[in-house]
Amino acid sequence: MERTWKPTTAGILSIIAGVLQVIMGIAIAVLGGIGGAFIGMGWLSAIGAPLIVFGIVAIVGGIFALRRRIWGLALAGSICALIGPWILGIPAIIFIILGRSEFE
Repeated sequence: MERTWKPTTAGILSIIAGVLQVIMGIAIAVLGGIGGAFIGMGWLSAIGAPLIVFGIVAIVGGIFALRRRIWGLALAGSICALIGPWILGIPAIIFIILGRSEFE
């Protein structure tokens, strides 16, 4: 079986997108909580929670793509990478699909 650059590139893109999502989710949770307290809408901090969850899934999927294990989880991670910086998620999905034969 030939190892190409596609799963490696997809894994790196998913991990970068996941880290950015986690950072954005934490920032939205903190700033939303502070801003929501001033205007009486404390629920604004809850908007950051899904970003953090999707970011963690994207990071885990990126790790599995780098290791070329569990194709479904790698694909789920790249799909979750679409939620934040979609410009990184689209190529990650494409490269995961094209590199499917390299996964165990």
